Amino acid sequence: MAGLAALSLALLGKIGYHSFGFSRSKAVESSMKIRNFCIIAHIDHGKSTLADRILERSGAITEREMQAQFLDDMDLERERGITIKASAVSVRYQLDGEDYMLNLIDTPGHVDFHYEVAKALQACEGALLVVDATQGVQAQTVANAYAAIEAGLEIIPVINKIDLPSARSDEVAEEMEQVLGIDALSCVRISAKSGLGINDLFRAICLKLPGPKGDANLPLQALIFDSKYDEYRGVIVYVRVINGRISMGQKIRMMGQQRVYQITAMGKFAPKTTAVPALAAGEVGFFVANIKALGDVTIGDTVTDVNNPAVEPLAGYRPPKQMVYCDFYPGPDTQYTQLREALERLRLNDSSFTFEPENSDALGFGFRCGFLGLLHMEIVQERLEREQKVQVVQTAPTVPYEVVLNDDTVKTIDSASELPDPSKLKEIREPMIRANIIIPGENIGDISKLCQDRRGVYRKTEYIGPQRVILEYDLPLAEVIFDFFDRLKTATRGYGTLDYNFLGFKADDLVRMDILVNGQAIGALSLIVHKSKAESRGRAIIRKLKTEIGRHLFEVPLQAAIGSRVIARETISAMRKNVTAKCYGGDVSRKRKLLEKQKEGKKRMKQVGRVEIPQEAFMAVLEPGE
Repeated sequence: MAGLAALSLALLGKIGYHSFGFSRSKAVESSMKIRNFCIIAHIDHGKSTLADRILERSGAITEREMQAQFLDDMDLERERGITIKASAVSVRYQLDGEDYMLNLIDTPGHVDFHYEVAKALQACEGALLVVDATQGVQAQTVANAYAAIEAGLEIIPVINKIDLPSARSDEVAEEMEQVLGIDALSCVRISAKSGLGINDLFRAICLKLPGPKGDANLPLQALIFDSKYDEYRGVIVYVRVINGRISMGQKIRMMGQQRVYQITAMGKFAPKTTAVPALAAGEVGFFVANIKALGDVTIGDTVTDVNNPAVEPLAGYRPPKQMVYCDFYPGPDTQYTQLREALERLRLNDSSFTFEPENSDALGFGFRCGFLGLLHMEIVQERLEREQKVQVVQTAPTVPYEVVLNDDTVKTIDSASELPDPSKLKEIREPMIRANIIIPGENIGDISKLCQDRRGVYRKTEYIGPQRVILEYDLPLAEVIFDFFDRLKTATRGYGTLDYNFLGFKADDLVRMDILVNGQAIGALSLIVHKSKAESRGRAIIRKLKTEIGRHLFEVPLQAAIGSRVIARETISAMRKNVTAKCYGGDVSRKRKLLEKQKEGKKRMKQVGRVEIPQEAFMAVLEPGE
């Protein structure tokens, strides 16, 4: 899938679907050379700043229109200084009398949004691999470079921030050669902030990157890489044309779902939304065809012509896999229907998270939501509260598990409450990851101990310079999603970086631990833990809950239990009114009678009373134990 692809990804959010603001333009001139490429790098190595500079130097935007992180249109992206959604734009550039159409994609750097990078790689023939001259090769640098190599992309290595006093450009070039096998002499050295070396980068893009392949005379094959719902036009479909030609009024067929539509509008970005009569092989754009629901469009499906269909569909790509789950329940001033509508609206713009109805005795009706990672979960919650104006109570995150029943049936579950009866279970499998941790050499002992404490299995150590190493460990994902990254940063004084790949599911000695409040098991607090850590984890959670749940008029026992066996207990003492205060003399039996009456009242209250559990109590499950 060639790179023009993601050019729609972010611009559509910026432009707005209800008013395309079309300017009429011809399709790309046949004499114009197309270069499709993405910008990939570790977090905060300067991808978005480089995209800004390319837009400015090519004349795609004026100085008046220029702003930092131009392609990051979400307020959250600007406030956090990160890219969440891959963003793209198409610009024109002239080199040595030749006209070029440069289609660039600015991708996220965080591991949670790696699926956005995967989309971008399939949309391109080349990639700019950006590395910070002060920090050198980091975990996501390695991951993105290998992903680009596997996708068969031509890589241009770029060393950024060379104008900083602490820059070590020569050492970083040697690191790239040693770790990634990239020729140190081929690195383009730039400062995206000041514009130093940008002209050299333009020349490398035009001369080193290959043009898109494809034959406009073959039957139409166009790959769907994204879609978005517009309340006025229906679903807007973004495609990369691999072979053939797609035109206005043409009848098309979605090869996966075998549905036929007629195109009513087409466009592309250059960089403003521009209506075009057709898209030929190598180009990317969008079309509207009176499609009513997002479910009618499958990302990765192939579009072909009804009258002259392609023989077989394109390969497509795998949908993102949710690896972290938690429950969202309505907050104090939010109704269940409000939360459902807010999730549905947000789902139209972010197809990478899932939700389904959930019910809890303690919290009522809510939703079980799946996310790509902890940052993704945090972003979705913040967008719900900020953009959709709803309040949510969030439970602690969990990971999916596979359970094998006695009849060898394999079932995937994403919460402990779904775990079948132990008598029906053959084994429980947990998700495993392969972590690549880049750290200073002096911290090898601390990080090795951290990994071993989290049930990690050592794989190898690789030196990428005199002071830095890559540690490779296989770890259970459940041990990583809590505070592993925070502890890594603390142990390495902020210099450690982490990247991981999902390996699969592995059987281990796992058990379900229930948390009982006032004798009632709270499903939202139940979790699956390794048997060796169950007791310490249970004690830590119970102690934390005792500080978070307020005192009531009756005694509240807190227990952690595996099956019928209680492994930890704490008691929240009752608030007591001094009913004998008015008895300042007389027979002691009078005081006794009042105390017995109070005791009976507390006993009845405990039977019908309800324990109020605050949001902080559910997050107590995040405490990893001692």
